[in-house]
Amino acid sequence: MIPLGLKIIYTLFVCALVPVYWRQYGPSNFLWFSDIALLATVLALWLESSLIASMMSLAVLLPELVWNADFFAHLLTGRTLGGLSGYMFDAGRPLYLRALSLFHVFLPPLLIWLLYRLGYDGKALLAQTLLAWIVLPVTYFVTDRKENVNWVYGPSSKPQERISPRLYLLLVMLLFPLLLYLPTHLILRKLFV
Repeated sequence: MIPLGLKIIYTLFVCALVPVYWRQYGPSNFLWFSDIALLATVLALWLESSLIASMMSLAVLLPELVWNADFFAHLLTGRTLGGLSGYMFDAGRPLYLRALSLFHVFLPPLLIWLLYRLGYDGKALLAQTLLAWIVLPVTYFVTDRKENVNWVYGPSSKPQERISPRLYLLLVMLLFPLLLYLPTHLILRKLFV
């Protein structure tokens, strides 16, 4: 169902990106849900797995749409919508590194296309929630607060200080499934089942 050429090209892209990101950002960068989705999509392609494609769609479609809106607004108008993609315009970062981050642009259409081809698996909501409940605490305990990977320390690039950090983590663990995964699940189930 999935063309071999697409599988090979995507896999080669990921194989080129991983060592560069590992060297530049370190292994903890791969805990970002967008990076998890980038890697897991390799499996979704080769296994032609509706479940994996569905899980990654729940995890990243909405955040990636926000990232893309911010990126293209900045690109076209010079104004940001929140700064989520601000690093893409940082001249202090090498161009090749910023170019690799363009996966944020093509990953959402690829995931939607995979759902079109493979269908949406309704078990993805529970599976992605369980995955998030593993990834978010691991992220909290192994990453630097300043990096704020997956926003486990605060709702922006800076850690929050209003409530206990562990209480905030529990809130994030509840809000990801309720505010991010569930609405996306309902839309995808209606569109692709």
